[in-house]
Amino acid sequence: MNWYSRHQFEILCQNEFLWINSGKPFISYALALFRIRCSTILRISIFVAEFMAKSSKKEAVVIPADKESIEVFGARVHNLKNIDIAIPRNQLVVITGISGSGKSSLAFDTIYAEGQRRYMETFGAYARQFIGDMERPDVDKITGLSPVISIEQKTTNKNPRSTVGTVTEIYDFVRLLYARIGEAYSYNTGKKMVKWSEEEIVANIFQKYKGKKIALLAPMVRGRKGHYRELFEDLRKKGFLKVRVDGEIKDLVPKMQVDRYAIHDIELVVDRLQVTADLQARLSQSVQQTLKLGKDLMFLQVEEKQFVQYSKLLMCEDTGISYEEPSPNAFSFNSPYGACPVCKGLGNVYTISMDLVLPDPSLSVKEGGIAPLGEERDASVFQQVIEFSRRHKIGLDKPVKDLSKAQLDLLLYGDKGISATLTVDDEEGAIPTEYTGSYEGIIPMLKRWFISPNSTDFLREWVEKYMQLATCHSCNGQRLKKESLWFRVNGRNIAELCQMNLDNLAAWFDGIELMLENKQKTIAKDVLKEIRERLQFLLDVGLTYLTLFRPSKSLSGGESQRIRLATQIGSQLQGITYILDEPSIGLHQRDNHRLIDALKNLRDIGNSVLVVEHDKDIMLAADHLIDIGPKAGFHGGRIVAQGDPASILSLDTLTAGYLNGHHRIAVPKERRKGNGKFLELKGAGGNNLRKVDVKFPLGKFIGVTGVSGSGKSTLINETLYPILSKHAYDSKANPLAFQSIKGLEHIDKVIEIDQSPIGRTPRSNPATYCGFFTEIRTLFASIPEAKIRGYNAGRFSFNVKTGRCDVCEGGGMRVIEMNFLPDVYVHCEKCNGKRYNRETLEIRYKGKSIADVLEMTVEEAVEFFQPVPYLYRKIKVLEEVGLGYITLGQSAVTLSGGEAQRVKLSTELSKKDTGKTFYILDEPTTGLHFEDIQHLLDVLNKLVDRGNTVLVIEHNLDVIKVADHIIDLGPEGGDGGGRILFEGSPEELVKNRESYTAQFLKLELG
Repeated sequence: MNWYSRHQFEILCQNEFLWINSGKPFISYALALFRIRCSTILRISIFVAEFMAKSSKKEAVVIPADKESIEVFGARVHNLKNIDIAIPRNQLVVITGISGSGKSSLAFDTIYAEGQRRYMETFGAYARQFIGDMERPDVDKITGLSPVISIEQKTTNKNPRSTVGTVTEIYDFVRLLYARIGEAYSYNTGKKMVKWSEEEIVANIFQKYKGKKIALLAPMVRGRKGHYRELFEDLRKKGFLKVRVDGEIKDLVPKMQVDRYAIHDIELVVDRLQVTADLQARLSQSVQQTLKLGKDLMFLQVEEKQFVQYSKLLMCEDTGISYEEPSPNAFSFNSPYGACPVCKGLGNVYTISMDLVLPDPSLSVKEGGIAPLGEERDASVFQQVIEFSRRHKIGLDKPVKDLSKAQLDLLLYGDKGISATLTVDDEEGAIPTEYTGSYEGIIPMLKRWFISPNSTDFLREWVEKYMQLATCHSCNGQRLKKESLWFRVNGRNIAELCQMNLDNLAAWFDGIELMLENKQKTIAKDVLKEIRERLQFLLDVGLTYLTLFRPSKSLSGGESQRIRLATQIGSQLQGITYILDEPSIGLHQRDNHRLIDALKNLRDIGNSVLVVEHDKDIMLAADHLIDIGPKAGFHGGRIVAQGDPASILSLDTLTAGYLNGHHRIAVPKERRKGNGKFLELKGAGGNNLRKVDVKFPLGKFIGVTGVSGSGKSTLINETLYPILSKHAYDSKANPLAFQSIKGLEHIDKVIEIDQSPIGRTPRSNPATYCGFFTEIRTLFASIPEAKIRGYNAGRFSFNVKTGRCDVCEGGGMRVIEMNFLPDVYVHCEKCNGKRYNRETLEIRYKGKSIADVLEMTVEEAVEFFQPVPYLYRKIKVLEEVGLGYITLGQSAVTLSGGEAQRVKLSTELSKKDTGKTFYILDEPTTGLHFEDIQHLLDVLNKLVDRGNTVLVIEHNLDVIKVADHIIDLGPEGGDGGGRILFEGSPEELVKNRESYTAQFLKLELG
């Protein structure tokens, strides 16, 4: 009965023809019970009892609220303990607390979800069936809620066509600028193109050729084959007398035609006259008619010697080429009018890699020397190769390196001279059924399978294994067609602007008016204002190092969040409740003030800003601080403290202790010496790296630091990790440019632990990911009762038919479609959410069924499985990384990025290592409270103490100060970075005057 609300109680009574005065005391409702049938009396009695009981269990202190507050009553989403809270409006409010305490449950799953749901309800029922409805959060009431906008840690767009410029709409304004004031240059000569009006053409003819005899010609055919009998006849009937065919003027005569198989240039002679003042009117009319017949293009023949071209379009005077009138679409790489025709506007193309097609030339074709063919088998393609080789006397038993170039080319590219039509294997419509040629060739076959609309995704992915992404040779990665790239503003084309760092781009736009003509200034005035404003918003949130062509999918969660934040600041909306999820991710301490100023700007224009955050600077800059806890999971979900930061600092809470200095993450008394071995990388030059040389000491805890955009991810994630992965696992990943690397023999294993989800379906959970669920199922199968019944380990899997509930198929929930209302998820009525059938649940270990075990928290499971060493060890590691509050069967899709990263970390910790493992973690402190960071560091130090190497890319000073070795990049982001500023211990780093990290680290080290 606990799902009844007071509103539902009133409806219940009204259904029994009762009139209820909701303003009277609650007990007065009992007077109405005499007119309700007995069953209803019982239902309402239960409701009243539970309502009173629930009201008496309020865990949070209610802060007196006024009309300027967002008031939340009875929030019970996830682990929230029926809390009441008043959040001041039009202030910067930071919600903090230990990881898993319920911050996101309050901010996103309660306040934001309710705001979104209310907005959706403003649509009619018919519209809602197309846009979807949102589930009502488990909360009694929320008042004072204004329209809400959520800005979360999600990459903006995975589409390769989405860039920073398109997301922020800056590129749309830059396109408009180039379409209106861009100056065209010839791609043949590089000279500025000209554009004539009819009056200017007449004036130019009088100026240059006065007194001379001229002929006006309209081009009718340009470089095309045909006899053109109909064209000549039509022109003759219109009264024209002469044409110029392939440079020779001829009379138009009946039945005139030219060689149909030759290429021709045909111009119509519209008029012949002498340029004199009395013929000016005639010349003007003839020019007008010539341009009309020639589609804005005309030729002028001067005394049969000189040949001049005029055009109303943009035209090159030397070569005669012309461009169409520019439009914004001509500068869009997402439009066929502007995109490079080769790469279709993507800037890169897939090409077949011969190194991947022929991985080992010492093998013969039958042994798999041509990788896509594989080893000899009965497949139809291989049988064609055997038949083709027999005909051309190619030895398939010879090593590929011993085949002549002609023979290898035949195998790879086929024999184009034979036109027999053969049917190929067409399983499930994966490839077209026919092709021309006795043998197509491996390379054409791969290309056909890759581009064919009939190919399956699986087939395309298989072909991709033999391809590599290369910069488009036509546009050189600039995405646009040739003509669009020859329009310039102040000497730069649009792609050059989009490849500049945003701070350099903003500086370029600042003084642009000085370089423009008066007419251009007038046209560009409003467009330049919009571009500058939007650029400034991005600079204000610390994104100076990005470019407009930077793909959205390559942005980190923090970067994409700050881009959306900048967009919202630019919108200048008022009266909105903004909810942000850790916008400081990936931001160096140097740029924190920029982010804080941006958040305050959003507040000052009249908005409420709620930020879920762990960053110390942002907490102290808040107007109001809410601390949720005291612990995580079941032990959290309460309001520990709230108020202005100064009042919070005086309290005795975990968060306050770290803010006021009572609690600290200690600096190690001495740094590790390492094992004396190194990885030495030389000449790393990917992205903005300037061919740097760097040493990674092994057996140490290494921190890679630097301002945002300085090159950390390029050096580690895109250069070092692919090199190590290729060495340890023969991975196909291609590192960015580098010259050499030494010391790989000291590494036998590399593990990258990122924050990607551990599973993308609700059926995936920590127990399955970490691998110990198999051992739990084996344990249940070893119980005597299970052996008697003949149950094996598979019986205890909720993905196997024999053991799972046959109604919900192991999901535990059923979806009830509600048509115009949101789908309702209810516990399966047969298994009651247990996932298993009755027979499976009858098997118990120490009184617990397999479903009971999945519902245990990690803390409970550690105690429960203590007598089972092989299970205890793996589950204990989950507790050690600070995940004691999650359940073993918790759905993977409900885990945050930080939680997913720690699950992966615990999986690696539970494995036996050799002491020669290289661990790489990218910002592992994301989503972690100070206390959680302490737990994380304890775990990482254990890995290093076993002789392994741990490398973290970090901005968090608590992590940086405990590292044994620091590699600092910078000094700035983008073009201003890419250099190694420092390599050594934290104590030595603080002496470096060029490093921004050193300035902040000095304060931490005291």
